[in-house]
Amino acid sequence: MENTTISPLMLTLNFGELTLEKYLYFVIVIIGYALIVVFNGAVIVTVWQHKSLQEPMYIFISVLCMNGLYGSSAFFPSLLINLLQKNPSISYRACLTQVFCIYTYGSFEMTILASMSYDRYVSICNPLRYNTIMTSSTVCQILFRAWLYPVTLIGVLVILTARLPLCHTHILKIYCDNWSVVSLSCTDTTVNNIYGLFITAALLGLMSLMIFYSYLKIIRVCMKSSKNIKEKALQTCTPHLITITNFLIDTLFEILLHRFAPTKLPYELRVIMSLQFLVVPPMVNPFIYGLKMKEIKSKLREFFSVKQRKNETQSL
Repeated sequence: MENTTISPLMLTLNFGELTLEKYLYFVIVIIGYALIVVFNGAVIVTVWQHKSLQEPMYIFISVLCMNGLYGSSAFFPSLLINLLQKNPSISYRACLTQVFCIYTYGSFEMTILASMSYDRYVSICNPLRYNTIMTSSTVCQILFRAWLYPVTLIGVLVILTARLPLCHTHILKIYCDNWSVVSLSCTDTTVNNIYGLFITAALLGLMSLMIFYSYLKIIRVCMKSSKNIKEKALQTCTPHLITITNFLIDTLFEILLHRFAPTKLPYELRVIMSLQFLVVPPMVNPFIYGLKMKEIKSKLREFFSVKQRKNETQSL
């Protein structure tokens, strides 16, 4: 029997057999989303409210937290709505929009982390020229390119996917991703597959190489430097390395889930693996930088202590 091309208005999502427990999941999800908004928002506000934190390193951290909010907002509201629906679904246009937002979120994460590694490289390897090199204009240019590069690549990816005629409407995940939509097509998807590999190399591969190269230079300089410089490098680079490792592991889970027969894995495991890179980085990044960076930690303490004193004064 030949596949019949359809023009889907709605695509159904795979939420498994959820009954009463969906309300429990709804509460857990909304609490998680609220925590992500509060934690990332606190870091962003703290950095932008204090002139002493208006340095490239802290600006990059705040942009990383903004990206966490962006990625979470592309996923959590849709998830919350579908948890309350009898038949979880999403419109085709909304699905493609979610694909674009989630993929640009992941791509932004890599380009921002690469930008941060360059900042650390300049700071440690060229400390005397740091203020000359990392000017406000340079930081803006870096951030603009870090944004434009993924948007261009992912934009083409979504356009290539949108042109495909679909023969099915059931997505095997609880959100839309490019691979899931492409797999619904009844035509040859070789171009999409090749471009998908190209994007993986251009974003994940190239950015990882840039990060590796920056840290190779940093390690070489540290080996010849004093104990003081080594300790400073360790203090500023540790949070960044933790963030990179965390995101790469989460992204690897997502790639492996696509490549190795996802339907053969237990449903719960598939869900957990597919959510790693959407939930874990936005949740842990504020803790990594808020707890590891002395300046941000002290300003956060000041912020909450002032707020607490105001509340106590008002209650009196």
